[in-house]
Amino acid sequence: MEQLVNKIVLVTGASSGIGAECAKIFNEHGARVIMMSRRVEAMQEIASGFIHKPLLLQCDVRNNNDVVRCIESIPDEWKNIDILVNNAGLSRGLSTVQDGLLSDWEEMIDTNIKGLLYVTKAVLPEMLKRNSGMIINIGSIAGRQVYPNGNVYCATKHGVKAISEALQFDVNGTGVRVSNIDPGMVETEFSVVRFHGDKQRADNVYKGMTPLTGRDVAETVVFCATRPPHVSIHDILLMPTDQASTQVVHRS
Repeated sequence: MEQLVNKIVLVTGASSGIGAECAKIFNEHGARVIMMSRRVEAMQEIASGFIHKPLLLQCDVRNNNDVVRCIESIPDEWKNIDILVNNAGLSRGLSTVQDGLLSDWEEMIDTNIKGLLYVTKAVLPEMLKRNSGMIINIGSIAGRQVYPNGNVYCATKHGVKAISEALQFDVNGTGVRVSNIDPGMVETEFSVVRFHGDKQRADNVYKGMTPLTGRDVAETVVFCATRPPHVSIHDILLMPTDQASTQVVHRS
């Protein structure tokens, strides 16, 4: 896709899953990719197979000072970010509010909402100066439908959707575009993280059905990013064929 050649793309949460696949696919299409994550070694391993050498930023999006430091440290030749993919996010725990862990709630809120806002606020002003750019927020079907024991995670993803919609008002008339992509079940580290490393429990989430892959979501991100400047894909719900809703999944 020629329109991505030499475009500068910043992907958060780029050390695994959807973020890693987004970094890979943009690299394949000739973009200059900035990978941001706390896990440098994981990013280095992913980047080792890249055609074009990416820029790696070790950053904890939950810490605004760290985000500002990272964005300000970007070399001049990388500073004009054309596309921001706000992918960093996670789920912790699956319990009722009365049994929930405060540490899980804080980690989800700090990463999924505050982290997204911190990075957006750091990157958006330069886009506005140029009257061009694109922000793609990775949400979740949990931002549209709640489900038992998903309370705080669902709240954070409803927040992502609301922020995306509000941003579309904020940047209207500037040439900057905002897309919100809400995937259903995607087989990544998501469930392993949710269940605090219990891989057997995580594997059962996808048992008997075919979930989306990180690549499926990344291809959708690229579709949004390659529309003509007068076309803005505001909102996408991306589901595996086996999933009808957060609670209705066909399993063989």
